[in-house]
Amino acid sequence: MALLLNQASDQAEDFKPLKILIVAAEAAPFAKVGHVAEVTGSLPVALRSLGHDVRLVMPRYGRIDPAKFDLKPVASLQQLSIQVNRGHEAVYITEGSIEGEGGQVPVYFVNNDKYFNRDGIYSYPDDDERFILFCRSALEMLPELDWQPDIIHCHDWHTAIIPNWLKSIYVNQPFYKDISSVYTIHNLAFQGIFGYRVLEIAGIGEYGFVYPQREDQSNVVSLMSLGIQSADVISTVSPTYAKEILTPQYGEHLDKVLRERKDHLYGILNGIDTSHFNPATDRFLAAPFDEDHLEKRVENKLNLQKEAGLPQNPAVPVIGMISRLANQKGFDLLAQIIEPLMQLDVQFVLMGTGDHLYHDLFRQVAQRYPDKAAYFMTFNSPIAQKIYGGSDLFLMPSRFEPCGLGQMIAMRYGSIPVVRQTGGLADTVKDFDPPHNTGNGFTFQEYDSMLLYGAIVRALETYKYPEVWRNLMIRDMTADYSWRASAAQYVELYHHAQEAHRVN
Repeated sequence: MALLLNQASDQAEDFKPLKILIVAAEAAPFAKVGHVAEVTGSLPVALRSLGHDVRLVMPRYGRIDPAKFDLKPVASLQQLSIQVNRGHEAVYITEGSIEGEGGQVPVYFVNNDKYFNRDGIYSYPDDDERFILFCRSALEMLPELDWQPDIIHCHDWHTAIIPNWLKSIYVNQPFYKDISSVYTIHNLAFQGIFGYRVLEIAGIGEYGFVYPQREDQSNVVSLMSLGIQSADVISTVSPTYAKEILTPQYGEHLDKVLRERKDHLYGILNGIDTSHFNPATDRFLAAPFDEDHLEKRVENKLNLQKEAGLPQNPAVPVIGMISRLANQKGFDLLAQIIEPLMQLDVQFVLMGTGDHLYHDLFRQVAQRYPDKAAYFMTFNSPIAQKIYGGSDLFLMPSRFEPCGLGQMIAMRYGSIPVVRQTGGLADTVKDFDPPHNTGNGFTFQEYDSMLLYGAIVRALETYKYPEVWRNLMIRDMTADYSWRASAAQYVELYHHAQEAHRVN
């Protein structure tokens, strides 16, 4: 079972740079809805620093200001006629860039007023047409650009049709025949499920690449399933999640399809942008600090307490949480223990939006316990950084978590994670073992509210020992969460994809 690549991959002496096209529906800093944007904005930069010719393509949504990002027209790509839904749409391409240590990464934007000049990114009734047009444009622009990638790396359901096309409608076109495909699943729960008309929109109805589909729905097409079946290799965003999705419990009705391709399935842990998430240079912190100057961190705790309207007391442990408010993130467990938690000597600061049930619950908790709980019903980057830099504990009790970035950011800032052992949380957080002085956080296994409560209590008891806690903080802050190691594993994955493409 091909689930894990080498943790480090040195460049060979006969290094030959790859030409890699990243295709994604969102990427930071241009448009962000979820963590996928952090990945697709950071991975190309890391790959470029390793010496590869990497480029990114995404839609140009209405919220992306061409002037702000200095987007320029690509002269040869101003009059593309792209087939979609038995018709054609006029598309033009603009270009920007992302700066990195290894140089600029070109970013191409697909422009079409009808489908993309909207304030939102997802959840439109014509999302099938929108992203099929985007994917077709990403492929059709390449010959006109006179740039032939070795690898096309597709992300999530919005781009899953591309690996299928490379083995169907483009299979006999010389320009595309040697291009290998990698398909990355960021969250199996979001699959791009549409009626069978989507096959006609995509122009593949005659090819029949539609089975097997979701076991629970025989009358729909899962675009993600097409990507899983067709890509030369499939990856997901942590080694543990790659194993979990082979099971009915985590497989979201695609576990059968995934098991059939398990020999081509890999798990590579995401990294974080350590230059951006750096407590020593973070402009939103009251007092920047590093592992050698942890005494400064107390100023950030006091500042967070002030921002949250809580009593400023450096001795009280502060639990932070930044999350979408949904059962997937463990809020059903947290709801069951919030009252006993409020009876402890602790403060709790939550930021996020989601299910209205939890909006109401945590507003009420903050009202009943104004000296112990605060809730920011928003997402605000400056406050998020204050929570990372000022909290003592960071809570992520997820039901499932493909990778998770919050726990890595928290550790980078010296906030000790309390997590459930699932997905990327299990890969990055190991339970603290006092007798052996191993581990870097506090974990629980079964999805159970009392086990969550027990993990929090263990953490709070450990907090009473300042030197032990300080050593935990230093251990977490000095770990390597950068993209460089992950990028090296992706390069190895690309070579696997090339080999699989040659064989098939």
